[in-house]
Amino acid sequence: MGTTSQVLYSLLALSQSSLAFVLPQSAFQQAVAANAVDAAPLPLVIWHGLGDNYKADGLRNVGNLAQEINPGTYVYYIRLDDDPSDDKTATYYGNLNEQLAKVCTDLAEHPILSTAPAINAIGFSQGGQFMRGYVERCNQPPVANLITFGSQHTGINEFMNCADDDWVCNGKNKFLKGQVWSDYAQSNLVPAQYYRNVGDLENYLEHSNFLADINNERDVKNDTYALNMKKLQKFIMYVFARDSIVMPKESGWFGQVNETTGENTKLVDTELYGQDWIGLKVLYEQDRLELRSTGGDHMQIGEDDFKQVFKHDLTLKKDSLPWKPDVQGEEL
Repeated sequence: MGTTSQVLYSLLALSQSSLAFVLPQSAFQQAVAANAVDAAPLPLVIWHGLGDNYKADGLRNVGNLAQEINPGTYVYYIRLDDDPSDDKTATYYGNLNEQLAKVCTDLAEHPILSTAPAINAIGFSQGGQFMRGYVERCNQPPVANLITFGSQHTGINEFMNCADDDWVCNGKNKFLKGQVWSDYAQSNLVPAQYYRNVGDLENYLEHSNFLADINNERDVKNDTYALNMKKLQKFIMYVFARDSIVMPKESGWFGQVNETTGENTKLVDTELYGQDWIGLKVLYEQDRLELRSTGGDHMQIGEDDFKQVFKHDLTLKKDSLPWKPDVQGEEL
């Protein structure tokens, strides 16, 4: 393991609630078999964050609560490897485009999810922008409601939050940033693939392996990304008010902060929104985009927040879908 990857692995262990519990399959399977999918809750798909694995206890608690509030909910936890240890490693190392392609295939071929008219999706931390990437690039089965917690939709401009007088931390942060645009980092180090410094957009647009593409920031746009995003019933983004991990935390709302000047550009003032590169302007104007804040540090999510999500945001049934699964975005 090289110096760059050793530093990343040892210092970027963002402590996040792991959220992995596969609920009993019988309820949704029975509804499908009885041709009564209208009465079944939509399946819930969850993508965990950095340093987590799909079988962690925190995810199990979230899954239990989802089933308690909406009985019969089928919950699937995205994994890049069936071995929890290797799944955790994949949150640090790997090519995000290849990882996303695998997830797209897994969901499209899943015996339960592939029978659903739509799914609900939650992404925790980096899993939020990855889940959004799924919507944009694949979306089969289609996502009805997408909810992200503390995600990095416009990237990170620091790998670690260092105190001013912590020379060791600052030195390692500087080292990582100096390597970030290398072919190795952009092909192998997961956080590097969503690094974005507004003061260095030229290198970002040239070298970014993942984020620049799913944010449709390059000159040649992928119209499918906006079309798929505009099919969402709801896109809800949570930011942690006291987030000490994600730099900048405003990235969870597609905000941008200039590392040098400290200037904060809100979503509605960005080109991404104004030119509607990924459909957010349409969602916002139609009251289908919500920006929410919760009071804790990174991944400190209260039960009340989860109850809000499960009781009010993820209760959509097939018979109340506002669109047909094959509808074009501009028809909304």
